[in-house]
Amino acid sequence: MYQLDYNMITIKTNEITIEEYLDIRASVNWRELSRNQAEKALRHSLILVGAYEDDHLVGMGRIVGDGAVICYVQDLIVRPQYQKHNVGSQVLSTLIQYVEGIREEGSQMMLCLMCAKGREPFYEKHGFIARPTDTLGPGMIQYLRDCE
Repeated sequence: MYQLDYNMITIKTNEITIEEYLDIRASVNWRELSRNQAEKALRHSLILVGAYEDDHLVGMGRIVGDGAVICYVQDLIVRPQYQKHNVGSQVLSTLIQYVEGIREEGSQMMLCLMCAKGREPFYEKHGFIARPTDTLGPGMIQYLRDCE
């Protein structure tokens, strides 16, 4: 088992490169993106949070949204050998702190996400609630793509 020295993880903001983003997505077998898609995704994020061991990106997450009413946690990724070593929690905590910092005083902002099946307990321990509830319906998605 990989032993992680928590003192060796450094959190950096807005430094993730296109190459790092594409590489870390591939490490968890996520859908392949074009270089152009990756560049636009990173450029249009409100913040990028990277967890680095030395200069190697081992975890990341980003916030997208309008920065006033609603924000979304997007692309929370931790390389498999670093999972269950608090890296995801460090990244998510930094993302939550960022959103708290841009929330207008006296206002409420929604912070939403969609997670992979089975990952709900991780997010619940960080204060997220699973939908549907008695008052909130289920989340929904539509994939837009070329016809085959």
